Amino acid sequence: MPITDAYNAPVKDMKFVLHELWDASELSTYEGYEDASPDLIDAMLEEAGKFMKNELLPLNQSGDREGCTLENGVVRTPKGFKEAYDKYCENGFTALSTDPKYGGTGLPHTVEFMVQEMVVSTNMAFGMYPGLSHGCYNAIYLHGSEAQKDQYLPKLNTGEWSGTMCLTEPHCGTDLGLIKTKAEPMGDGSFSLNGQKIFISAGEHDLTENIVHLVLAKLPDAPEGVKGISLFLVPKFIPNENNEPGQRNGVRCNAIEEKMGIHGNATCQLFFDGAVGWMVGQPNKGLAAMFTMMNAARLGVGMQGLGIGEIAFQSAFDYAKDRGQGRSLAGTQSPDKPADSILVHPDVRRMLLRMKANNEGGRAMAAWIALNIDKSLKHADPEVREQADDFVQLMTPIIKSYMTDAGSEAANLGVQTMGGHGYIEEWGMEQLVRDARIAQIYEGTNGIQALDLAGRKLGAHYGRYLRTFFHPVSTFIEENAMNPDASEFVGDLAKSFGWLQQATGQIAQSGLKDPEEVGAASSDYLRLFALTTLAYLWCQMALKAKAALKEGRGDAAFYEAKINTARFFYKRMLPEAQAMFKMIGAGKDTIMAMDEDGFSIAA
Repeated sequence: MPITDAYNAPVKDMKFVLHELWDASELSTYEGYEDASPDLIDAMLEEAGKFMKNELLPLNQSGDREGCTLENGVVRTPKGFKEAYDKYCENGFTALSTDPKYGGTGLPHTVEFMVQEMVVSTNMAFGMYPGLSHGCYNAIYLHGSEAQKDQYLPKLNTGEWSGTMCLTEPHCGTDLGLIKTKAEPMGDGSFSLNGQKIFISAGEHDLTENIVHLVLAKLPDAPEGVKGISLFLVPKFIPNENNEPGQRNGVRCNAIEEKMGIHGNATCQLFFDGAVGWMVGQPNKGLAAMFTMMNAARLGVGMQGLGIGEIAFQSAFDYAKDRGQGRSLAGTQSPDKPADSILVHPDVRRMLLRMKANNEGGRAMAAWIALNIDKSLKHADPEVREQADDFVQLMTPIIKSYMTDAGSEAANLGVQTMGGHGYIEEWGMEQLVRDARIAQIYEGTNGIQALDLAGRKLGAHYGRYLRTFFHPVSTFIEENAMNPDASEFVGDLAKSFGWLQQATGQIAQSGLKDPEEVGAASSDYLRLFALTTLAYLWCQMALKAKAALKEGRGDAAFYEAKINTARFFYKRMLPEAQAMFKMIGAGKDTIMAMDEDGFSIAA
């Protein structure tokens, strides 16, 4: 059956990670979150799951096939997107975790994270429209003037207006210091922007009455490089005295990118021709303000990987249990049928369990990070807030990179599980492969994320970020060394953690002498870090499941599956950590010794 028929939001597992693995009830003790009880959170997740399945999932394949169209400067989204967007706004999903002062619901970011996963699973292309708006809201909320907040945030919260982030230009992506877009002061507090931006997600569309572009540009006297970048707020329509869309601004969509996936989202080339804008924050400090938006976006992209991974898994499993092909190697399992389901075959189970282990481990990691985001914002103790923020900073490149790799892998494993039906358009799995691929690229490629982790986060504040992970893991291993329920896991966790500690020391030492050593090790180091993180989480989840079974509470089958998945992860996936450690130790020479001509000598 097509993927449109296969998905159910994994609310049961979300409840497990929020209430059994972690204690989300702490959220209601924070100022402003008093109403965020476990019951309220569960109700929100239940309703969100129903809405996304009923309203967004039916538009996923049709939106991909139809795509967006550009005619006379007007971009049309696929059929049904506008109506679904209006319902999405009416249900308050555009303002779940935003400040009530500006019309937000004020729920914890933890709830937002779980809902994000559901949105992506059901319609990744659609989800990017409100997702970009949320990032725009965050940047204005943290760096804009009071007047800018009052004018723009309520409209972003209701979804009447949407937002974008405009960074990339034809000649520069990662190296933003090379941007050429200029902003000339007009003498009245406004600026005239001229330049071109490309790859702008949701850059032009028909879902909202106005679009708020956040644009990186340089002042006439700006210093060279990244120290000369400022951030500007450039609306599609300049608001009038009633804060309604007024005069059309000088920003136009010249083309929609013809791309591999996410066809339902308009990825635009935008031209700024004397566009009127207003500075956000301080002159030449725009990159720091934009990174507020990008860091939130990187976490959101990690959730995109998880969302794709979940619907790929559910779709592949749904297919496997019904698809009859051959007989079990152990003997016929369904004698009343002409063939056994492919679920009896070990290699099919291997693929499905790999997807399941990454998804459930990734969801546990996402909840851990999300709870620390809320703690960093709301906890009464400033020292606790700082520690929580340190942890979020450390884990951001890990969840962005590992979970988007895992999501792409899951989609490809889904195709492999479904065989020819996975490869053709009708069943929808090949769309997931195409949609998932961008998540490994945008908001900083996964290689850039690895460099951020190994080159910046590792040594930041004399290792302060690392302590937020190393200390709890070390303590957990010590406390469970003699725990019989943990015996099948904790030894392997200790080995992986030891390799991570050694690799951290090696990179820190070699990087002082040669930064290329850090670059050569960074991707393997990030993967080693991620595997160790998942090992830590899977051990905890297995212990929680064993305790529940002993106490005779809850769904026994759920807890037994959780323990079996933990065993699969430890025996079939965690061994990759040792390979990562060995590759890190190999140094840079096998990568950097090849001269340029050597790459093409056999061509």
